[in-house]
Order: sequence, then C-alpha cells, then structure tokens
Amino acid sequence: MPRKAKPRYAPNGTGLSFRISEVSKMLSVSSSTLRQWENAGLTHPRRTESGYRTYSIEEIERLKSIHHLRFEKNLNVDAIRHLLTRAKTHPISRNGSSGLRHSTRRLPIGRRLRKLRRERSMTLSQAARGTNLSVSFLSCLERGQAHASIAALQRLAVFYNTNVLSFFGSADGNGKLVRPGQRIELSNEPGVHLELLVRGSTAMEPHLFRLAPGTSSGGSYHHEGEEFIFVISGSCDVWLDEIEHYRLRPGDSLYFSSSQTHRWSNPYKQQAVLLWVNTPPTF
Repeated sequence: MPRKAKPRYAPNGTGLSFRISEVSKMLSVSSSTLRQWENAGLTHPRRTESGYRTYSIEEIERLKSIHHLRFEKNLNVDAIRHLLTRAKTHPISRNGSSGLRHSTRRLPIGRRLRKLRRERSMTLSQAARGTNLSVSFLSCLERGQAHASIAALQRLAVFYNTNVLSFFGSADGNGKLVRPGQRIELSNEPGVHLELLVRGSTAMEPHLFRLAPGTSSGGSYHHEGEEFIFVISGSCDVWLDEIEHYRLRPGDSLYFSSSQTHRWSNPYKQQAVLLWVNTPPTF
C-alpha cells in the first residue's frame, strides 16, 4: 500500500505541492521513472529556486492517468503522449479511456455481450473456450471493466454469429451522406479509433482507422471477404498469415483476402490514419 505523503504549500502560493520522493511513494514508482516521464514530455513539475522538483495536486492526477495507461493498459510512452494530447479536448478518465464516446459506450458493450451469451444459455467458461479468451477477461468485459482489442471483438462476433457493429449500436438509417458527427465508433480500446463511414445496408464497409503509436490489433483474426487499406497519414505494419509483412506508408495501399489471418500494429512515433474497406461487411 503506497504511503501517504505529507503535503506542503508552495512558496509562490499555488497550493499544495509534493517532492519527487513523496510522489514516488504515492504512486509506487521509482523517482527515475518519474524523471523519464518528465524527459519524455508527459509531465511538467515545477522547480524550486534550489532546483528541486515539486508536483501540484493537478500534476499528480495527471501522473495517476499516466501510471494507469503505462502499467495497466501496457501502452508505451508515445501512445500515452498521443492520448494526453487528445485529452486537451477529450479528457482522459481514470479508467484510461479518452474521449466522451468511449466512456459512454464502455458499459453498453458489456450489457450486449452478456445478453448474447445468456440468450444462448452459455456460461462464461463455455464462451471462453469458444473464443479462446480467458474467463476473467470476459467477465471484466461484460461488467464494463476491460477494453477489447479488435482481434478480441472479431472473435466474439464470429462466436456469437453476429458482427462487431452489434456490440456498439446500429448503422440503420437512410441517406447517402454521413456527417462526421453521425459516424458510429467501433472500438472501446484506448488509442484505437474505428469509425464507420456509411449507414444502412451496404455491400462495402469503409472505416476510418486512427491508430495511436504503440497500439495493435491485439492478435490475428480472419473471416470471409476481401479488404482494402489506404494510408492517409502515418505508418503501420500489417502481417498476413504470419508470413507476409508490409510496412505501409502514406499513399500506400494494400488489398488482400480476409481469409488470410491478419494483424496490424503501429510501432512508430506518429498516429496512423487509414481508410480501411471490407467487403462484404464484417464489422
């Protein structure tokens, strides 16, 4: 259990402040880790006239979010930096999600998954065996306490004989034009934003992928159909059948059969923005 630090008031009247050794004990991380986060631009402690670092209450709350994203969500520094940048307009919650849409959708996806399982009179153990996911993970997911990777969502969709869209809502509706505010987001994982660009029944399913640095599909998956990727900005890696490896750069496109197992990741320092089209619709 982290020990409580004794706060002091900053000499400039800005409120309570804590030294790095005290913050280290509060968060159960080393002082060197806090300095690394500072060097990476994730945190900005003040300095006393003697050169000592001091952390305000607001800075400690920021550090708690960084701690959660780094050690519980296993995101790297670049991914955390990206999320913190987004948080200037879409605050990061203590559960590590960024953006209002994530926080409002996390619970409904759990309710829908629980409903699908109970409609089939299945136990969590049976669902875990059928999806190759752990019982504890499925339990947390159904309670809204975990995020699912794209690979996990695809496995669940195949297992329940449905699509990923059914976990997040419906794309029903008329009209050929879809405004940005009308898009449905098909992800609840921090740093991975998938937006459906069409509504209604279509033969093609175009998505806009925004992938923060350090994010990935969470494993391989496959299904029927064909896929097309066009890179708008940034770079990402795609593996097909664990044999073919493609590094996609801006302007590159990739077309492949969805029956090939495929996975992706963004190990680079910039967000990757992709136009990704499936046919027939699989999400």
